[in-house]
Amino acid sequence: MALDKNHVVTLKYVLHTNDENGEKVFVEETSAENALTFLYGVGMMIPKFEEEIKDLTIGDKASFEIAPGEGYGERDPQAVTQLPVDMFEGQELPPVGAVLPLSDNSGNNFQAMVLEVTPEAVTVDLNHPMAGKSLFFDVEILNARPATEEELAHGHAHGEDGHSGH
Repeated sequence: MALDKNHVVTLKYVLHTNDENGEKVFVEETSAENALTFLYGVGMMIPKFEEEIKDLTIGDKASFEIAPGEGYGERDPQAVTQLPVDMFEGQELPPVGAVLPLSDNSGNNFQAMVLEVTPEAVTVDLNHPMAGKSLFFDVEILNARPATEEELAHGHAHGEDGHSGH
């Protein structure tokens, strides 16, 4: 049974990306005990990821690459900005490499990576950490089943057995 819209899919994966020299770099890995479970076809995942796994069924394995333009987009040089240090009044300035949770005036949440800290400003990169990088996935489909009415109503999977445990 190929994966279909409104199926709850459980899979494990290994994700690599590439560094500036084109070398593969390990990013993260899930296991059968810590698998990724999601509602297929409702926009929770990168569309290209869903497209790559659509013909798979339980027990299938696949490896594929998602180019930056089909993943988290290309890096935007305009997305580097300076935050005034008075924004951090009463707290320590973040170290270089820290990831700051920010939100804009519309209430959208995003993360900013600290690039530089000076007495006047904190320079941050608002690009997604995976922007401009190819994503190399090795996946194995562990389970797939039709979503329950409740899951469809909530727009997300509730776990292996379809119950949310609330």
